[in-house]
Amino acid sequence: MAHRELPIPPHFDPDKVGEVWKVPYGGRATEAEEWAKQHNIQPAANDRFKICLVAVDVQNTFCIPGFELFVGGRSGTGAVDDSQRLCEFIYRNLGVITQIAPTMDTHQAMQIFHSVFWVNDEGKQPAPFTLISEEDVEKGRWKFNPALGHSLGIGEDYARRHLLNYTRTLKKGGKYDLTIWPYHAMLGSIGHALVPAVEEAIFFHSIARYSQPNFQVKGDNPFTEHYSVLGPEVLEGPDGEPIAQKNVQLIEKLLQFDAVIIAGQAKSHCVAWTIDDLLEGISVRDERLAEKVYLLEDCTSPVVVPGAMDYTDEANAAFRRFTDAGIHAVRSTDPIESWPGIRL
Repeated sequence: MAHRELPIPPHFDPDKVGEVWKVPYGGRATEAEEWAKQHNIQPAANDRFKICLVAVDVQNTFCIPGFELFVGGRSGTGAVDDSQRLCEFIYRNLGVITQIAPTMDTHQAMQIFHSVFWVNDEGKQPAPFTLISEEDVEKGRWKFNPALGHSLGIGEDYARRHLLNYTRTLKKGGKYDLTIWPYHAMLGSIGHALVPAVEEAIFFHSIARYSQPNFQVKGDNPFTEHYSVLGPEVLEGPDGEPIAQKNVQLIEKLLQFDAVIIAGQAKSHCVAWTIDDLLEGISVRDERLAEKVYLLEDCTSPVVVPGAMDYTDEANAAFRRFTDAGIHAVRSTDPIESWPGIRL
């Protein structure tokens, strides 16, 4: 049976996508069950062609203007526009998206990319958006804040060796220099929560299709950055000891789907590195598997901080590399059955 795009449910208000509010779960659950009956939406378990939508870090901290790390892109409204298109994509394709996997960037205060982790010779902490290189650590321009040692369970000598190894590993791997980010995605905070409009769409999908979302928490290790949901930036400490590991289970689960759709924030960081890690996982199995991955290029924006940093070009270069590897760049407004390889 040919796929039929569904109408947008009447509860969806695009003017509220950039705001924080409480999702009325009880009412939405009733409406979702009625919507499924009205439009003959079948349980996800019945899907013959299985599709997973990975919604990367669609959280208030990145997607609501005025929050800590709003991803505005060059337009200044990037993440809000992306979230609106993502919600509409979910609702229109409610009957064919088998499962949604939202990733949740999750931090506490004492982490390697937050100001409190570092001090200079004067005891001052680095300002947000400071870049710290291997040379900065070697020359002692920035070093571990010893006041954190007790809480994190490490000594100054280990911390010094870890930071040198860490920045050196980033450089060798062709990664960005370590960036000091504003405190963001703080566990337990409003900023950590999903954007309400997107959360509502995911909840509506889960009830209408009897499909539990596959939430993925990442980024809570104090000793490494963790842009990709599939793996941290650095895996080993200065003595070769493991400090984190790849999320091999998620890679295996994603590759069991017939199609994996990726959207979210930010195109230049968490989205790009997630795709990078997925491609690495694909390459050790069968490079042709890249053809089952689809990037919603109009539902993601790069980090742009006016006067400080603009990663638009890097993000676009990464996406060109992904499509060269066989991944499909698509738009949320294109009928999903028109995408190459989709067999609904």
